[in-house]
Amino acid sequence: MLEGAIGPLLEGALATLVLSVLGTLLATAIGVVAAVIGQQGRILGALVSTYVSFIRGTPLLIQVFVIYYILPSIGVDLPALAAGAIALGINGGAHIREMIRGALTSIAPGEIEAGRALAMPRFWIWTRIILPQLFILVLPPLTVEFSALLKGSALISVIGYVELTRQAQYLLATSAHPYLIWVLTAALYFVMCFALTLLTRRLQHATVRAH
Repeated sequence: MLEGAIGPLLEGALATLVLSVLGTLLATAIGVVAAVIGQQGRILGALVSTYVSFIRGTPLLIQVFVIYYILPSIGVDLPALAAGAIALGINGGAHIREMIRGALTSIAPGEIEAGRALAMPRFWIWTRIILPQLFILVLPPLTVEFSALLKGSALISVIGYVELTRQAQYLLATSAHPYLIWVLTAALYFVMCFALTLLTRRLQHATVRAH
């Protein structure tokens, strides 16, 4: 029985990785854009702060339900994978924006002033001076956030996306050893999170050496 469970669980793990990668890429993009926009004046800063406060103050599960069940009422009907990735991206983006905002205080103001003195456009100041330093500063907490998104992807099973947790639930219906199914499922989540941690550590070391 357990031999027959390995294949479906690995398929579920692969589906989890696909969902998590999409959600992570979207979260990173949203977090960076929100951090940049939040620095462009009080009104935009207030809008970004409202977004961050709302997302951080509501459960991810509710956000998934809103995107998957409520958006169709206004004509936006998304498949489970897209809805799940968007929910993870919006949720993770709020946390990443706060990481970036905190890291901004560690960047020497003199470097930014030097860029302005050289008449560098604001876009180049961000891409050439600020963002490379921010990447090094926020990479450790980003590892924690990416792991949280990977584990949070289990909630997407409630809207029918067949990822690792959903596959485990299917197998439980015919398994004589349900506890072993859950142990294998937990082990696969651990392996994926551990591999992510190792990858980001190597990336951090490579980035530090490059600078």
